[in-house]
Amino acid sequence: MSIKLVWFSMLLKIVQAGEPVLRATASALPQEKIALAQTQVVIDWMRETMRDAPGVGLAAPQVGISLQLAVIEDRPEYLRDLPSEVLADRERSPVDFHALINPRIVERSEEQVEYYEGCLSLAGFSALVKRSRAVTVEYLDERGAEHRVEARGWYARILQHEIDHLNGKLYIDRMEPRSFTNLENMGRHWKNMTIPAVRRALRLPES
Repeated sequence: MSIKLVWFSMLLKIVQAGEPVLRATASALPQEKIALAQTQVVIDWMRETMRDAPGVGLAAPQVGISLQLAVIEDRPEYLRDLPSEVLADRERSPVDFHALINPRIVERSEEQVEYYEGCLSLAGFSALVKRSRAVTVEYLDERGAEHRVEARGWYARILQHEIDHLNGKLYIDRMEPRSFTNLENMGRHWKNMTIPAVRRALRLPES
């Protein structure tokens, strides 16, 4: 009789705003613990949870784990139905899956850009958020190797969003409060408007 080993992936519960873990500064993950089986399993489970949501990023605090760990992936199929002008405006292109361990932003551009942003821990809502157009981030990957990435556009936004999570921040801390909306009204009223048009409609000063 042969015995087959079966790998079971697990979807983790994504905690919602109000959970204390989302407001704590996550602990650094020691480099010697990155290769441990339990760490690798958590990374795998976070990847599957992010894809199932679906989302483009997930930080460990969002699944109740207070560690400096996040996963990111902007899959080609997420971009397929977006108009080319939207992709160009947002400087958005596919990003391969990768884990970031103990990441830190070492450089930020002075130029900021503003778009609607959502979060898996604030399910069903969105708001305008200004972030640096470009950032440089240093981090360890899932094998413990050191990386330094210079990102701009939508990838830079994802990095900033996930690193905020590791420092106890949510996008609502940075949002334009008058723009806060549920996704139903986002699709009904704001989705196809330019950001300057949204600001005019909300009677906000020009950014």
